Amino acid sequence: MSKSYPDITQRISANMKSLRNDISDTMQGFSAMARAATEDGVLDKKTKELIALAIGVSTRCDGCIGFHAKALVELGATKEEIEETLGMAIYMGGGPSLMYAADAMLAYEQFSEKK
Repeated sequence: MSKSYPDITQRISANMKSLRNDISDTMQGFSAMARAATEDGVLDKKTKELIALAIGVSTRCDGCIGFHAKALVELGATKEEIEETLGMAIYMGGGPSLMYAADAMLAYEQFSEKK
């Protein structure tokens, strides 16, 4: 059975609603940190999202892979950019990262098809 990254991100987004209500200060702080970390600076937003995707692969986080693959599609990342990023994640993380890199390519393809 294949993973559906659009479904994974949609489910996580829905589940975060209660956290936004129950621990609103924490969630607002996290959102502020995310905005600050991802805004264009010396590194542009796309480069930062590529880094985030690699970290998601190395930490084996399906939600992270989904959200960052979606962002990269929206930012116009190419298949080649994704592949080079995943090559670095595999290099640094070995076999387990290879397994999640394959899933990251699936996520990129699924979000690309939805676009």
